[in-house]
Amino acid sequence: MRRPTIALLAFIAIMSFAIVGCSDDADEPEGLVRQDDAMAVTVEHIDALNACDVDRLMAQYPDSIHIVLPGGATTEGRDDVRALFEGFCLPFPDGLNGLTFTEVKSWQVEDTINMQWSADACFLDEPYLGADAYESSDGLMAAQVTTFDGAELVMNDGSGC
Repeated sequence: MRRPTIALLAFIAIMSFAIVGCSDDADEPEGLVRQDDAMAVTVEHIDALNACDVDRLMAQYPDSIHIVLPGGATTEGRDDVRALFEGFCLPFPDGLNGLTFTEVKSWQVEDTINMQWSADACFLDEPYLGADAYESSDGLMAAQVTTFDGAELVMNDGSGC
């Protein structure tokens, strides 16, 4: 009678350790919101960016986020990515709040959504065209490669806003 009890207790102990050991939630930043699939991650990113909602943007990014910018510059980690988007979302003319990204075409390769987009705003003289690759993992944005270069925007004084 003792052998089944000991075996059962050993099994319960091993399974308890495995379940606790596999949980990464304790190491994750608070407020992460996982999406169902790669397209949902991308759609949430675009919606949050168009709303200039930095908290919603940050809800997508694990600590290991990398954003590769034109010229090979890289923004890495949640603190630097937050600073990037906080600057982006300042009101015009200090930032680009009001810039709206619209999908032109997209296609998926495994967990990466490749998207050509157009950006427009009342402070632009013409739409700006670009493309991004959004790589997701486990319902979050793992990496982004973007062609967006704010220096290439053709702006006006914003008086029509």
